[in-house]
Amino acid sequence: MSMFKQAVKREAKLRLAIAGPSGSGKTYTSLAIATALANGAPVALVDTEHGSASKYADLFGFDVAEMHPPFHPDKFVAAINDAAAAGYAVIVLDSLTHAWSGTGGMLDIVDEIAKRKAGGNTFAAWKDGTPIQNKLIDAIVGAPIHVIATMRSKQDF
Repeated sequence: MSMFKQAVKREAKLRLAIAGPSGSGKTYTSLAIATALANGAPVALVDTEHGSASKYADLFGFDVAEMHPPFHPDKFVAAINDAAAAGYAVIVLDSLTHAWSGTGGMLDIVDEIAKRKAGGNTFAAWKDGTPIQNKLIDAIVGAPIHVIATMRSKQDF
């Protein structure tokens, strides 16, 4: 018996990353896209930017959860799962950058693992850090709702 079977087209959920420097319109753009995708259904937004997304509350309808340090990736996983369970059509992660380089994010986690277990060797510490990062990626890719993530980029002068 062959391992192949007829392909069937299925509905897919959007996975979108919007990157740009601070002030470039990532939050506004993500809310505009989320609102259109939701088509009247509720939109959730995780705000790691000290409540800055709420300045758009007069333009878009959305519910917000403010996230504060530490920005462990598991907190983002929990937010995605909670939004899906609560019936939101879209979740905006504003900004997913904090899960990587924010206080308590992946870079801090790997540094801590290196100090604790790997004799300061951050390369070796990724053996324990990678599963944490993969759990976040799996949550984003496997979410039964649309996921939009904003990410900061550095601006060269």
